[in-house]
Amino acid sequence: MIVKPTVSELLNTVGDNRYSLVIMTAKRARQIASGDPAKTKAKDRSAVTLAANEIAEGKVVKLEESN
Repeated sequence: MIVKPTVSELLNTVGDNRYSLVIMTAKRARQIASGDPAKTKAKDRSAVTLAANEIAEGKVVKLEESN
């Protein structure tokens, strides 16, 4: 369970779209679990928590889809 950053804090960072937040967090967590180094100083064993911290710190941003 993610305690900090909170979901509402993360939504303020990525916009008010929970779906985008879940996709961003999941993709980044998979990258971290596969061996990609974390971009945050936070020390945690959970790839999901590390990904959420990176999003909250602005080190991971959502790429806009082009049509």
